[in-house]
Amino acid sequence: MKLEPVHTDPDPYAPYLLSQAITAGGFLFTSGQAAMGNDGEIVGKGDFDAQAEQAYRNLERVLNAGGSSLNSVVKVTVFLTSMAHMPKMTELRRKWFSAPYPAETLVEISALYSPDAMIEIEAVAIVAASRNEHRADSISAS
Repeated sequence: MKLEPVHTDPDPYAPYLLSQAITAGGFLFTSGQAAMGNDGEIVGKGDFDAQAEQAYRNLERVLNAGGSSLNSVVKVTVFLTSMAHMPKMTELRRKWFSAPYPAETLVEISALYSPDAMIEIEAVAIVAASRNEHRADSISAS
């Protein structure tokens, strides 16, 4: 099985030797997506709603770059620095996903990669069949 990294432009993960996502066996596995803007800085410091919106936009962006989408997500893990934000999660799920909603694990942790980060989201999604077929054609043509 071939592992393929997924990158967006700009790629804020590159300096840390991380892939934003990896595709393998018809699935896309994302790294945690936080409220990082294109400049690598946290968007909405101290504002959970702004950070959650940015984190979900970043998740959508990397899923699309990897040939998938929010509609193809099967599993989500959300890390919060405070469960006080848990009531917002149903609203966010409703906004960003549709039925059948993905399986989800919600975890409170003491800190994320930055003291200003309040939420981080990672996901596992199915890669679009047309992307897999395109890859198979490219591999057999090599």
